[in-house]
Amino acid sequence: MRYLIPLLFIAAPALADAPLIEKATARASGDTWRFDVTIRHPDTGWDDYADGWQVLDMDGNELGMRVLHHPHVDEQPFTRSLSGVKIPAGTKQVQIRARDSVGGWAKETTIIDLP
Repeated sequence: MRYLIPLLFIAAPALADAPLIEKATARASGDTWRFDVTIRHPDTGWDDYADGWQVLDMDGNELGMRVLHHPHVDEQPFTRSLSGVKIPAGTKQVQIRARDSVGGWAKETTIIDLP
């Protein structure tokens, strides 16, 4: 029995805080859109950091993705933009979903009403 207890700790998944979208805005620019997204995540360095976010339609189809190429340990929260996103005509809402290098895609999304 005493040998089983340490194995429980080894088998337990690493739990990381999901990235939190604090603010997201969208504005049309010609026939494409620009998204500005503010994310908070307890980045610890290269081992665990918010590494991207995506724009999804309401059915979960990806319309655009912003890859974050480095940790933002000393810049929290931080805002990054993505331009040139094509949104299908008649679309009234989109979702924003963030990802981190440990936990992957967050389960929660932020819904934006398109002006």
